[in-house]
Amino acid sequence: MNETQTEIGVVIGRFQLHELHTEHIKLIEHVLANHEKVILFLGTTSAMGTQRNPLDFITRKAMIEAHFRNRISSIVPLADCKSNEVWSTQIRTKVRDIFPSGTVTLYGGKDSFIPYYTGNWKTTELEPEVYISATDIRKKVAGRILASSDFRAGIIYSVFSQYPRSFSTVDVAIFNEKGEILLGQKPDEKEWCFVGGFVDVTDESDEAAARREGREETGLELADFEFVCSKRVEDWRYKNSHDAKIMTHLYKCKYTFGSPQPQDDIAALKWFPYGPELDKILVGEHKKLLVDLLKNTEKWKNTTEYVT
Repeated sequence: MNETQTEIGVVIGRFQLHELHTEHIKLIEHVLANHEKVILFLGTTSAMGTQRNPLDFITRKAMIEAHFRNRISSIVPLADCKSNEVWSTQIRTKVRDIFPSGTVTLYGGKDSFIPYYTGNWKTTELEPEVYISATDIRKKVAGRILASSDFRAGIIYSVFSQYPRSFSTVDVAIFNEKGEILLGQKPDEKEWCFVGGFVDVTDESDEAAARREGREETGLELADFEFVCSKRVEDWRYKNSHDAKIMTHLYKCKYTFGSPQPQDDIAALKWFPYGPELDKILVGEHKKLLVDLLKNTEKWKNTTEYVT
């Protein structure tokens, strides 16, 4: 293909790095050398603040503009879509908003958009001379701390650019054959709490997280997990935070085997008679979980059976 036969060159990429690497620059320079009109689409996502997408659109646009100094006709965002067809239509619409007429070639680098593009414009994937892993670069950069105000300002900007978020946790009410409940105690704390912790990205469900946390913090074999309730709790670590809170999911289960062994961040474990008097010894953020647990387990009084 003679690239000069198309009037408009369109670069599509994410450029999720702190600075353009050599192959990025070569890609864009190639397109600028072959087209008078050049558009650069920066892929954007609503799932910001992840390791794959740490930088927002404005930050990346400023990086590219600083290097190419107004040589690119237009730098615009291109939102990720669930449908390849919708995404491809978005490309055509945005290009025609900028240049209503003219033939077009779309360019990408290694692992480009081309397999997902369903339109009929020409596409070209430019083979890099050197294969550079953006993921490896991000990992290396993430491990480096700079003693500069710009570095600290960048961290603050990143935090304030994130959506307010709710961290998902699980708590576990463990009952034995006597109807007693097992509670844990954290180091340097007088109150007691349900065992539990944060849902991990590898957990398949909240219940899976509850099973894992119950086992990790007590060393016990547990069974018959049942969901009780979900609540926003005023965890002391996020008490004064307006953009981050804890949403916990309470499960009840049965102890089946083993001796309680405090593990992970639990310093002590103890069986307690189950009833409303537990409110006197529970940490503040777990008191309203107890209210729902009592409603859920109507056989707590004078029972010698498993609480169900």
